[in-house]
Amino acid sequence: MTTPLSPPSPPVPARRIMAIWCADLALDRWRLAEGCAAGEGSDAEPLALIAETAHGPRIAAANPAATAEGVRTGAMLADARALCPALAVRPADPAGDLAFLESLALWAQRWGPWSALDPPDGLIVDTTGAAHLFGGEAMLLADAHAQLARRGLVARAAIAPTAGAAWALAHFGPEGAILEAGDDLMDRLAALPVAALRLDDDVLLLLRRLGLKRLGDLAGIGREALARRFRNRRSPGANPLVRLDQLIGHVPEPLLPVIAAEQPMVQRRLMEPIRHRPLLDRVLADLAEDMARALEGRGEGARRLEMAAWKVDGDVLVRRLEMAAATRDPAHVCRLFAARLDDLDAGFGIELVRLSAPWTEPLALAQAELDAAAERHGTSLAACIDRLTVRLGEGAVRRPVPRASHLPERAQRWAPPLALMPGLQEDFAFHERPLKLLDRPEPIAVIYEAPDGLPRLFRWRGGVHEIARAEGPERIAPEWWRERSTVRLRDYYRIEDSTGRRYWIYRHGLAGDGRGGAPEWFLQGLCA
Repeated sequence: MTTPLSPPSPPVPARRIMAIWCADLALDRWRLAEGCAAGEGSDAEPLALIAETAHGPRIAAANPAATAEGVRTGAMLADARALCPALAVRPADPAGDLAFLESLALWAQRWGPWSALDPPDGLIVDTTGAAHLFGGEAMLLADAHAQLARRGLVARAAIAPTAGAAWALAHFGPEGAILEAGDDLMDRLAALPVAALRLDDDVLLLLRRLGLKRLGDLAGIGREALARRFRNRRSPGANPLVRLDQLIGHVPEPLLPVIAAEQPMVQRRLMEPIRHRPLLDRVLADLAEDMARALEGRGEGARRLEMAAWKVDGDVLVRRLEMAAATRDPAHVCRLFAARLDDLDAGFGIELVRLSAPWTEPLALAQAELDAAAERHGTSLAACIDRLTVRLGEGAVRRPVPRASHLPERAQRWAPPLALMPGLQEDFAFHERPLKLLDRPEPIAVIYEAPDGLPRLFRWRGGVHEIARAEGPERIAPEWWRERSTVRLRDYYRIEDSTGRRYWIYRHGLAGDGRGGAPEWFLQGLCA
């Protein structure tokens, strides 16, 4: 008895990777924000985007007019102004550029099943098995150029079997280059510079000093020689041998795909346009109920909500809210939006209303407590902060947050209630602070046993206080990175007078420290 042969499995297609390089991504995004296209208006005068660094502002990007005047990326702004006095500058926004690149990566999935970021200005798209949908890889590249140009982006793209080869062709190869799966990658890429390997700047400088300027030069050197020269360098960007293996596909290169996070969104398309406020409030209440159900199903609450209303004439009215804590309470949301809709002009009518939550946080179900009725009526702390922020403005509500400073008057600052608290050093157990700190330390007269001894008597606000107990000192040195070298240190004491009152005083300076005369005493806090 013969066993029937199973049908042959279809061949696995060779991997195809497309690399996209937007050389002027920061400038193109700035042009889009200003509403002008490349080569029009924005490029008529020299323009540069600057980034603040430890040594002063540097050029982050320059348009063609500035480049023609000698302005180069990475140069100091003062040097660029010396070459081009008419240079106009705008602040760079690296965070905004990265967010724009992330949204561009999601949009680029039209050419393949997944895409990955190549910061700061590139994308990697897997086009395996998708080229026939565009009529071939050449047509796919043409569509990519056309679609990117339609959105105001000047880009170069290339397709190859590996991400490293596609990146090298997009940056240093001919326009629209395509490498087939059966091509000898090293032979086709031998004429490209060694910078096509995505190496660190110090490694590129070393290779140039050694006379290795092309990929073909590296290929002519034995692997043993390269392995010995870079044996202590494990990072791919610091080891040409690893990058060469990734380029020709001998070593896999991990890529992190960009996955779209679904944004909760509900909308109402109205049968007839509405113009009156009561009808809009009714629609908003229905949307808030729908949003609450959607967020509850995800186990989340909204920190930011956006309401968009499409008018009959095509105009879109947008109102935004940010909450102090995650919430999905429809009544609370409607109360907050009510203050933002007073100046809304419906014109000839609104035909579509959409409510979305671009910022959400986990919010688990909780059992109702006895005081839950107060929260439902909007008297909780988070609800109070939200209502005050909407009514008075974002800059009118502040909260104290700790700051990493040992000096008591600098140990806290005022921040918006929605601001995230930075990670701070854990407080030491022996750093006890008084219940009340004075707005500014008040000078006192102190009698002590020895120049560096404990205080025994002090005069403050016309009264004399005899010290019964004293604890200390707690020494706080001046902040050398902020203060001048003449600033004196402080010795803090917790004291108790004969009547039981407790104070927090400090001695400013030491006798004979060479930074002034005799030490001065101040009272800074009152203990419980």
